[in-house]
Amino acid sequence: MKYFIGNWKMFGVPKSVNILNRINSFYAKDKNRNKYRVIITPPFTLIESFAKYFQRKKILIGSQNCYQKDFFSSDTSAISPYMLKSVGAKYTLIGHSDNRAEGDNDSILKDKVKFAIKNNLKVVFCIGENKLEKKNKRTLSVLKKQLIKVLESKFDKKNIIVAYEPIWSIGSGKIPTKQELQKTTTHIKKVLKNIFKKKSPAVLYGGSVDGNNIDMLKQISEIDGFLVGGASKSSKKFIDIIKNYYR
Repeated sequence: MKYFIGNWKMFGVPKSVNILNRINSFYAKDKNRNKYRVIITPPFTLIESFAKYFQRKKILIGSQNCYQKDFFSSDTSAISPYMLKSVGAKYTLIGHSDNRAEGDNDSILKDKVKFAIKNNLKVVFCIGENKLEKKNKRTLSVLKKQLIKVLESKFDKKNIIVAYEPIWSIGSGKIPTKQELQKTTTHIKKVLKNIFKKKSPAVLYGGSVDGNNIDMLKQISEIDGFLVGGASKSSKKFIDIIKNYYR
């Protein structure tokens, strides 16, 4: 099963459901629809309405983050995995570079993963190196540390997906070379197999994914899908990525 996940970030109002309607119409008729899954992570304000609207349709709805505590708490503005599950979210992103930059350390991320899985949310755990780390040839060591500091063998592997998003690539239009990605994704799966002692969870690529570079990206066998940012806000661009992947 391949994954096409759209991260809307700070984008979307109720009428933005029309974007998803067009994606859903394509998805429902696509001859390849049983080979992949479409998940969209809108802002918190749209999760409940989108989840209800697409309850009996093809698109699944997730969140862009969750809080590191279970159930309810006195933390202002916090939204727990329990609360997200209660309004229809099926997935949650955890560890995105934006949230790491705002203070999400390994301990916080581990709690987020633990409580998300406890509440039956599937976790898309984001990892990635910055420009300086890449320049200093530390990509593989940085990714390994990000994985082993947070993920544990006791976590249910079936509820975890890992998304490799080079921080330097996000929104830049630049992506790693085919050789770099092959080496990096193979390394990630090796680390994951060591953690879980079995087959690796799915590994996605994210970072400036579009309808043009998908032709190169689909040639990398270790990549099980894509976390799409800007292009997911346009039904045409998002559909083009899927079309070009299977053409």
